Amino acid sequence: MDKEVSVDELIVENQALKAELAETKQKLSWLMEQISSTHRKLYGPSSEKSVYDGVVVQVSLFEESEPEIFISSALADEATPPKAKPKKRGEMGTRLPNNLPVEIIECTLPEDEQICPTHGAPLQVLGRELVRRELKFTPAKATIVEYWRSSYSCRACDTEGTEATIVKAPMPPQVIKGSMCAPETIAHIIAQKCVMGAPLYRQEQDWRRNGIPITRQTMANWLIRCSEEYFEPIYAELHRLLCLRQFLHVDETTFQVLREPGKPAQSKSQMWMYRTSGDTQHPIVLYDYQPDRKQERPREFLKNYSGFLMCDGYTAYHGLPDNIVVVGCFAHVRVKFSDALKCLKEEDRPGSLALIGKQYCNKLFDIEREIKDEDFVTRFQIRDEKAVPVLNEFHAWLERTGAYVAHKTKLGVAIGYALNQWPYLRRYLLDGRIEISNNRGERSIKPFVINRKNFLFATSVAGARAAAVLHSMTETAKENGLNPFSYLTYVLHSAAGGDIRHDADLVKRLLPENAPTTCLAIE
Repeated sequence: MDKEVSVDELIVENQALKAELAETKQKLSWLMEQISSTHRKLYGPSSEKSVYDGVVVQVSLFEESEPEIFISSALADEATPPKAKPKKRGEMGTRLPNNLPVEIIECTLPEDEQICPTHGAPLQVLGRELVRRELKFTPAKATIVEYWRSSYSCRACDTEGTEATIVKAPMPPQVIKGSMCAPETIAHIIAQKCVMGAPLYRQEQDWRRNGIPITRQTMANWLIRCSEEYFEPIYAELHRLLCLRQFLHVDETTFQVLREPGKPAQSKSQMWMYRTSGDTQHPIVLYDYQPDRKQERPREFLKNYSGFLMCDGYTAYHGLPDNIVVVGCFAHVRVKFSDALKCLKEEDRPGSLALIGKQYCNKLFDIEREIKDEDFVTRFQIRDEKAVPVLNEFHAWLERTGAYVAHKTKLGVAIGYALNQWPYLRRYLLDGRIEISNNRGERSIKPFVINRKNFLFATSVAGARAAAVLHSMTETAKENGLNPFSYLTYVLHSAAGGDIRHDADLVKRLLPENAPTTCLAIE
């Protein structure tokens, strides 16, 4: 006879099954969220904007109830966007720059047609009118430059029978001694690779199509040689100037180097990016190649720096010396709440906790947009008046909500990240010159990330270091309003044949901030 099961045992078994079912549902929800997130990353838009960004969040400080969100009017506005105003005729097309050379084509009648058909008298010019303007573009043109040197002798020496005096004309120095490359050629290759993202193998094909057999190996050697001889001293001076600033941004991304000592070709190295903030008239953007992502890398690069460092939540930055004040990035917080919102079904998004968290971040960014044109003292005061109450309520909401949200869900990750980073996130309140996010740093590392998708890797450590230095030159030039090709050409012409490493005055003169007006970009 089967053993009878008591009521108490059934109750315990029932509770255990319920707990197991709840855990299973939680795991299933998490797995579905991961599938949704992966699908969105592969096929969905990357923008954080949504129809809910204009939603108003009604909050009262430190209320226990959740904020009430009014979405109907915002969604109605999104459903019927205002019609774009048609452009006037004068606004159609692209405005041509005024500083380009102008080629004038005169449209006249042939001489034999300049006769009046009625009276047979010659026609007189009544006037001219400008009918249209066209932009004519001529592709890059290669030219062979030959240097013929003259020699001079003294006829009197020949007559008197004394030793002949022979004088030779001076020759301009070469960028690379014994090479056929001119400064303009090197500058073009660098600009194509670092600005336009054209890897050397594509440039090799383009040269060949134009009948010029320059191999990628030759171009790589040119770039490494010029980086070491001419651009590294300028890079070192920019590094010194960077560490004198008070507000910096930092970010990093992976980079593959095939022939790196002690590492397999498939392993990943790092390209770090350091740049000035928006408080300077002469921005500096520097890339630093390193074989790993260890804490020692930023510590070594910033050993002479003391000030505020805007970064993401990577723990390596939190171990820097006390004279470097790490500031957290609210854009990263908003991205995590945006990711949590996108994982929800469309009908579940209005009024969701993910939307509330994102709206708190939006409110802080709205305040920053209002004060972006104010001086830093006024920004500091307005932040204290408007942003502090929002931050205090946001933190209270995070602690309340985080107590019952599963930590492994997208929402739980967003809340956990915000709470973990909170001491660093609030530090942008310490000075009006500190920015609320690391978007400036993200924008500066993006050009390298885009170019990396084209050239994929560096063959050697020397090539990786050259990539860091040359990208630093081009990005700093762009930030200072310079045409990278013109600036690189100016540097190579000015430094060719000299010892720039031991000429501090020349290095200072070649900094982007001191470049001549001929290097300015056409706007």
